[in-house]
Amino acid sequence: MPDLSTTDTKLPVTIITGFLGSGKTTLLNYILQNFEAYKVAVLVNEFGDINIDSQFLIAVEEDVIELTNGCICCVINDNLVDAVYRVLERRDRIEYLIVETTGVADPLPIALTFLGTALRDLTQLDAIVTVVDAETFTPAEHYNSGAAMNQILYGDMILLNKTDLVTESRLKELENYLHSLKERARILRSQHGKVPLSLILDINLSTIDAALASRTQLNPNAQHLNNDGFMSVSFQSNRPIALKKFQQFLDYQLPDNVFRAKGVLYFAESPKRHLFQLSGKRFTIDDSEWTADPKNQMVLIGRKLDALFLIQTLNNCLTQ
Repeated sequence: MPDLSTTDTKLPVTIITGFLGSGKTTLLNYILQNFEAYKVAVLVNEFGDINIDSQFLIAVEEDVIELTNGCICCVINDNLVDAVYRVLERRDRIEYLIVETTGVADPLPIALTFLGTALRDLTQLDAIVTVVDAETFTPAEHYNSGAAMNQILYGDMILLNKTDLVTESRLKELENYLHSLKERARILRSQHGKVPLSLILDINLSTIDAALASRTQLNPNAQHLNNDGFMSVSFQSNRPIALKKFQQFLDYQLPDNVFRAKGVLYFAESPKRHLFQLSGKRFTIDDSEWTADPKNQMVLIGRKLDALFLIQTLNNCLTQ
């Protein structure tokens, strides 16, 4: 392993966490476009077989991409520590690291990776930022999960996102509930992940007790996911989807226990590349141009999914 300890200062790290569909990737896009104070490295970790998140960020070559503004993005395959060391090898060009967790990950083991391994001598945990979907936040349904609850409890800053989709009274109700969970919670409101970045980055707010890390025996090769019964189903096909059949799937056949879905879709009726995102029953489809051969790639995330039913139903949406 290369000697990375010769840099003058530790690399500051922000962890972005939040439940499925809360808007983490939207926030990352905003950061990459607007955070000019430092050259940033972003680590993304997809829950599922297909790395969709990187496709929403920018075109990918293998598992590392470089942006024209000097920022880089890396994929966390199975090992967060290895991914961090890949960034540290570029320490002369990178000044800030942002780690995005999956929607069902407990942020504490990820934070302890930086505090309880050799990385503590090379990195400085700045803050854990938790993104909350103001429209779909319902404790009974979405937060019956130890990991999701820890996203709130260990968050140094809570970003109450999608505030344009709910009323002011609903926002105050949510803020009161979050304060009941975390008495002195710092809460910011945002739309589409847009928030003054000086309020969430380079703020030195991390409250994770370093002594806790020293008492915790970590396995750096462990998959730091606590998925609370969540699972993913991946779907791929080189055949185009019939748009009408896909609409019927969304309207009548999509199971209620699918909380999140996203992917790249190839419709028979359109020459465009379509970026599909679904959160609850709400979905968006955005157009872009194909840079490779058209194909469908989708990941569906939920509890106790019937993988065979989902794959067969999506196959039935394909053209003959």
